[in-house]
Formats: sequence, C-alpha cells, structure tokens
Amino acid sequence: MASEWPARIAGGAAGLANGLFGGGGGMVFLPIVSRWGGLDARKLYATCVGVIFPVCAVSAAVYLWRGEIRIQDALPYLAGGLAGGWLGGKLYGRVSTAVLKWLFAGFLFYAGVKYLL
Repeated sequence: MASEWPARIAGGAAGLANGLFGGGGGMVFLPIVSRWGGLDARKLYATCVGVIFPVCAVSAAVYLWRGEIRIQDALPYLAGGLAGGWLGGKLYGRVSTAVLKWLFAGFLFYAGVKYLL
C-alpha cells in the first residue's frame, strides 16, 4: 500500500494538472506513483485510470458550471472516447507492460513536441 503523503501529492498534482490544462492528470500522476507508489506495473496503470476518471469528472463539472463548455460540443468526442476506453480496457491484460511503457513514453514525447510546435 502506498504511503499517505506521496499518494496525496500524486492525487493533488493530477487534479491540479486536469484543472489547469483540461486534462493531463494521468501524465503527472503516473510518473509520481511509479516512483513512490510501490505498485507493480499493471496495478499502476489500472490505478491511474481509477484515479483519473473521478478527477476528470470533477474538472468537467467545474467547466460546465462556469459555462466554459457545452455538452453539445463534447458529445461528438464522447462516443469515440467511450469506444476507445472500452477497447483499451479489453486489451489491457493482453499487452505487455514493456509495450505499455513505450506507448506511454511515445505519447508523452509526441504530445510534448506537438505542444511546443
């Protein structure tokens, strides 16, 4: 089991990133928990998803409450997101942790370069 303070810091960092950037909490959460969480790789990825879902829901609720987003604008993306989440969940146990690490690293690299350009 993770110690309390690193877990709180990881959760707080994920929530802050999601709130500030509209996403990205998992990119902050995963490296922190992988260093101090004491979880094996499979539990690490599953825990990340389990934490990010409610964090995203809270951020989305705040954006909706403030009028920053309309449900109608998000709906076209939601169908694809739900399908992708379902497919990723089904593939989760079939993909090696080494591949998951490289996929995540590749995604972070791509996102960072894309953001800078």
